[in-house]
Amino acid sequence: MLETKLEELCSLEYDINKELEIAELHQGKKRKREVENWLRNVQRKKIEVYAIVQELRDSGLFRHLKLTVQVKKLTGQVTDLVESGRFRKGLVGCAQESRGYPLLTTKLAGAMFQKNVGKIWDWLVNDGVLIIGVYGMGGVGKTSMLMHMHNMLLTRVTNFDSVFWVTLSQSFSNHKLQCDLAKIVGLDISKESDERKRAAMLSWTLMRRKRCVLFLDDVWNHFPLEKVGIPVRAEGLKLVFTSRSLDVCRRMNCQNSVKVEPLSKEEAWSLFIDNLGQHTTLSPEATKVARSVAKECAGLPLAIITMARSMRGVEEICEWRHALEELRNTDIRLEEMEMEVLHVLKFSYEHLNDKMVQQCFLCCALYPEDFEIDREVLIESFVDEGLVNGMKSLQAMFDEGHTILNKLENSCLLEKVENYVGGNKCIGLQDSSSYIAISMMKRGQCVASIDNVGSQVVKMHDLVRAMAINIIKVKYHFLVKAGLQLTEIPDEVEWTEDLEKVSLMCNWIHEIPTHISPKCPKLRTLILKHNESLTRIADSFFAHMSALQVLDLSFTDIEILPKSVSDLNTLTALLLTSCKRLKHMPSLAKLQALLRLDLSFTAITEIPQGMEMLVNLKWLNLYAKDLVSTGKEIAKLTRLQFLILHWWSRKIKVKVEHVSCLRKLEILAANLHDMHHFNAYVKIMHEYGPRSYLLQLDTEESLGKPPWCFFAEDCFSKDVIISNCKIRTGETPLMLPLDIQRLKVERCHDIRSLCDVLSLKNATSLKRCEIADCDGQEYLFSLSCSSSCCTSLHNLESVELYSLKNLHILCKENETVAQTFPPGGAFACLKMKSTTSCVAKMTANKVCWID
Repeated sequence: MLETKLEELCSLEYDINKELEIAELHQGKKRKREVENWLRNVQRKKIEVYAIVQELRDSGLFRHLKLTVQVKKLTGQVTDLVESGRFRKGLVGCAQESRGYPLLTTKLAGAMFQKNVGKIWDWLVNDGVLIIGVYGMGGVGKTSMLMHMHNMLLTRVTNFDSVFWVTLSQSFSNHKLQCDLAKIVGLDISKESDERKRAAMLSWTLMRRKRCVLFLDDVWNHFPLEKVGIPVRAEGLKLVFTSRSLDVCRRMNCQNSVKVEPLSKEEAWSLFIDNLGQHTTLSPEATKVARSVAKECAGLPLAIITMARSMRGVEEICEWRHALEELRNTDIRLEEMEMEVLHVLKFSYEHLNDKMVQQCFLCCALYPEDFEIDREVLIESFVDEGLVNGMKSLQAMFDEGHTILNKLENSCLLEKVENYVGGNKCIGLQDSSSYIAISMMKRGQCVASIDNVGSQVVKMHDLVRAMAINIIKVKYHFLVKAGLQLTEIPDEVEWTEDLEKVSLMCNWIHEIPTHISPKCPKLRTLILKHNESLTRIADSFFAHMSALQVLDLSFTDIEILPKSVSDLNTLTALLLTSCKRLKHMPSLAKLQALLRLDLSFTAITEIPQGMEMLVNLKWLNLYAKDLVSTGKEIAKLTRLQFLILHWWSRKIKVKVEHVSCLRKLEILAANLHDMHHFNAYVKIMHEYGPRSYLLQLDTEESLGKPPWCFFAEDCFSKDVIISNCKIRTGETPLMLPLDIQRLKVERCHDIRSLCDVLSLKNATSLKRCEIADCDGQEYLFSLSCSSSCCTSLHNLESVELYSLKNLHILCKENETVAQTFPPGGAFACLKMKSTTSCVAKMTANKVCWID
């Protein structure tokens, strides 16, 4: 009897599972919970029956009689299950309760895609995560990934009752989204004109569904969920969406977001082969070219699939080579690729909705493909191009620049370079006219947000750059041939009269001959930097560039700057950093529109003629070791915000009257003439001095050893270097700035301790001190004198001692007793570093030694 009933139950279970399979997979419906519970109970009961049947077969007569009661009980339970399994009201929800249909999608490619799918699934089943954002550049596979998630929810047994999918359009509106949602949940809101009432109707309908997931594809702007009627809540509705922008994810209040990255090289090749088809047979030579074609798609699944399908059936190597040549040399002008891929990427550009930010984005395309560019270099170029307001303070300019770059990063139009450690593919800080300035600002907070901008190096994805070049060709008059290994300047025929910008950076151009004299009356920007073999530029080259504003010849090998540059009276930026052989400069008197002049790391020996006429100049970098000047030439440049002189060159010694009139200075690095001029400038600094500075005082005339070791770890912000001075026995006591943060004292042989620097009593912001080669130094601090600075230096974090051959104790109380540091928290965070040339009888309390 029991076995007969069990057989009936198993037949019923089989029929129900078959019916469920048809309803769920083909009709998109969902089994009722009572059906799911019944099936679980059947499984448990089958196990019990099989166990007792086996026991009956193996037991003797006595045991058989004892099991009779249990068999009778099980037979009744199985009979009840058969009766309850009739489900006269049906196995699944009605059509209105449908979970949806599986979406047609491509196979997921790449280990990272699989990892992201697993990550999103974990978030979906986590009750604490209600809103999930998936972002990345166009064509990278965001939609495909979410389609897989959608289908997984439909085909797997989960706690979700409903799964919905809505694709948003470029012409997004709350009303349209409400209508799309109403349609998929079977709600008629066509007669309701009030947005709030429509939202209430939708919210109530969705809450009745209890647990459900809503997928929104292609969200371009954030919007208030409650205004649409999307009731995201625990034990209710979860929202998962795709976007091009991290900023949208943040504004939509995502608890978790994931960025979809391009495929690796091997993953891209695997996807390419899958879409090329099995009927395309390639020779080893053609396969090698095909791999290069796949590589040009730069890891974007959309580009890879489009390109592979366009090459189906192509087996001749000549056709593959032709396709590769087109991809490399015409910036993806294949009709299919342009329509399918560049069109997708272009949406992100157009959606910036800010012409200034769009222009900044196009500026990034002036750099070579795959180049890693320091953010500050880009911001400087934005300022030079007039895209960032140059009338602001340096802090405000860099804040605006970083804000623009953050927008481009968050829109996936620029990529952060994580864990950047330097390399020859990066145009980095050494390329920047403000290498020193940026360092100062980072430490001195001239740029308030600079420590929070994330990665300091960015790059453009190859296809994003191709899209930018495509836009430039259609809408603008630019000539971009950066990083193409050119050895000659482009022919004059390419220098059309309507050209506005030319970038020839990072090539191997040797010279610009006399017969090249482009007639480009509208040319505003000319970038020739990093042509390190460029030794000569003909004087005639600039003759017909009357509108030129930005001229960048940095990192070239020129010795003479052409005289025709003198007549470029519209020039606002003249950049010559690291032209290491440059000695001869023409007169600059006519360049009165000039805002930025960079002569750092050049071989000039004198201030260029006419520089005093550059009354609008704001940025001036004269960090040139052979330059001889008294500094008086800069006194008339009253609009300067940024001034760097070669501070360790004794050939440039600045007097207070030459810099005291520069009241807009925000950054200064200079060597003051003597103690009198040093103290006089320090006195006026608290009123209108620079935010960041490096001031050096050195009484010796000969060129000394550069104090770069002082900045090996952190570049300067509010720093002072005192060298070869009489501090204790001199006629005038040394005065230090009140806000000094770092101090270096070297070769000052008359000081016995730091307390001999009397103004240190007021240096409450001092964080770091370095003392080197001071033969008279016997102890570090003294408590016995009234001028002891110990109690003032509560922010002191680091003291470094080098070659102090007479140093015996750290802190001296009187002539006979060596004492530990004073109590009360002084030096609580101090770290010490010394060399073996410092004689050690040193004791310290709460001090960390670094040897």
